[in-house]
This record gives sequence, structure tokens and C-alpha cells, in this order.
Amino acid sequence: MKALIAMSGGVDSAVAALLMKNAGYDCIGCTMRLYENDTVGLDMLDTCCSLENTKDAGSVCERIGIPYHIFHYENEFRECVIEPFIREYELGRTPNPCIECNDRLKFGYLLEKAEEMGCDYLVTGHYAVIEYDEASGRYLLKKAEDITKDQTYVLYSLTQSQLAHLKFPLGSMTKKQTRELAGASGFKNAGKHDSQDICFVPDGDYAAFMERYTGKVYPGGNYIDISGNVIGAHKGYIHYTVGQRKGLGVAFGEPRYVKEINPADNTVTLAKDEELYTDTVYVTGMNWISGDTPSSPVRCKAKIRYRHRETDCTVYPEGKNAKIIFDEPVRAVTPGQSAVLYDNDTVLGGGKIISERELKS
Repeated sequence: MKALIAMSGGVDSAVAALLMKNAGYDCIGCTMRLYENDTVGLDMLDTCCSLENTKDAGSVCERIGIPYHIFHYENEFRECVIEPFIREYELGRTPNPCIECNDRLKFGYLLEKAEEMGCDYLVTGHYAVIEYDEASGRYLLKKAEDITKDQTYVLYSLTQSQLAHLKFPLGSMTKKQTRELAGASGFKNAGKHDSQDICFVPDGDYAAFMERYTGKVYPGGNYIDISGNVIGAHKGYIHYTVGQRKGLGVAFGEPRYVKEINPADNTVTLAKDEELYTDTVYVTGMNWISGDTPSSPVRCKAKIRYRHRETDCTVYPEGKNAKIIFDEPVRAVTPGQSAVLYDNDTVLGGGKIISERELKS
């Protein structure tokens, strides 16, 4: 059996390659080159496309005795990730580019590349578990053994055909075990820290990146309260996200948070904490991992951001959309983020959060 290993230069993908090699697979390592320095306007000293990370991935492949390739997807990454990222912020949303990159690049273009190369599987260092359920004849996506590293939130868009050709060998391991195995194997990246920032915005200043990339200036506008009264001035709505408190540049004697962003009139609505809660969330672009859209409401749990606590809810499927009614109100629902559905440790699916105003427009 032949496997293509997606390698970022980090410890997780390195150990994934080792485990597949030790399991007897004919392995090929690869790194996706996604952008150049001039695309992001900064030195790529600590990103997945840095020279250091490429060298680290190559050194692991050399050490375990497998071939290594670099595949160029700069144009695809720009079209499928960077430009949609910018459009989402311009629409007043807060995108998650890692989900788009997984969906379009890693499990899209790279999976196609694996098939072209005659590989049976594409392998990544994600912490998640894929199981085949004999009773249903379907693949299941389940949470990782190490729940603190579980990455199923960013994998909800996977389909049955993709799951049939993917391997996540770290799903039953803890991060500590991964690092220990890397160290025992002599990998120089065994102690390498995990990447935290958006890879193409390594300094974290996404608004400055957008202005550099587009050449646009995003003008300031008005803060308003929930009644529509002007209560201050903001520096440009792309600088804000729902739930934000810091960096507003205004003071009211008590905390205020971003509740809504409206690009049409260039306003940012501020509200008290208790005014950020809702029990209803609308989702578009729903993917049900089973491949079948339920014909009746679904009782499950959902999380509305990566670090969010799962909350009991009822999901009402409406084609590619869904309405989620939570048993208890959730805070700072953010258009552009994703709502991911769970039945215990099994991922049912998910979709992108959209505001009720956008849904009706």
C-alpha cells in the first residue's frame, strides 16, 4: 500500500510519516508550497512555507528513508484561501482560513495529487480518528484520544469519499507521546513549538495584511448601540470581530463588546455582555459526514468556535442550510466561523455561521 504524507516541517507530520513507514506502507513525503514572501509582505520565518520548515520536513524524510517532494500551489492558495479570507472580512464576517485550506487545498488538490501518484492514502498529522462502521457501511470521523489536541472542528467538511482515502495516525496518541517518539527517533524538530497564527499573517495583524494585499484603505465609521444611536467612532470595521472588547478605543464606564458588524452602512454595534447571547444560530453550506441530510430534527451537541464548549442543541436541517436551537443561550455567535455538530465523540457535520440578516437577504 502506498501513502503520500503531507509534511509541514512540524513534529506531528514527522511522526505521522514514521508511523506509516513502520506500518509497512510505501511512503512519499511532501510539502505544499502555498505562498512566497512577496505575497504576504513579510518574512516567513516561522510559517509552514518557511525555508526552515521545508528543510525540517526533508530531513525527516531522509532520516526514515523515504522520498520527498515540494508541490507548488501558490495560485490555488491565493484563489481558494487568501482572497476568500479577505472577502469574508469585507462582508463583516470572521473567517477561519485553516478550514478552507483543509477543504480546498489539503483534502482537495493534494488528495488529487496522491491519486495521480498511485497512492492509496493521503496522510496528515491531524489529531482525529477515522473508523469504518460495518453496520452502516460508512466512515466515521471521531475525536482524538488526546482531547486537548483534538482537531475535528477543522475537519467537519470531510466527505465519505475523502475519508476512505485518508489516514490520521496520531488519532490515538497524546502530544507528549508524539514528541517522545520524535525525540527517540532523532528528529531535530521533536521539541518544535506548534504554530498558532494564521500562516500567511505571521505577525497576527490581518487588517494590515489586507491593506497591503488589496491596496485598499478601509475607512472609519460609527459605533452604534443596539437601538441604532451613534455612540463613537471606529477605525474601520475590518478591525473588529463579534465578542471583541479590547482595542475599541472608546470607554463607557462599563464593558462594551462588539455585537454586530454591518458593512452596508459601515457601522459596528456595541452592546453589554448580557446582550451578546442567543439561542438561535443559522448555518449555511452544511456538510453531513454520513453523506445524507437528515429528514427530521437532530438532537446533538454543537460548538460555535474552535475553543468553544459543546452545548446541547436541536438542529433543523433545511437543505444546505440549518437552524440550530441551543438548550441554553450561547455567547458571541460569529458569522464566518463554523458550527460543528457532535454525537458524543463522533462528528456529525457542520457548516458556516451566517447572520439572520444575511440569510434573509
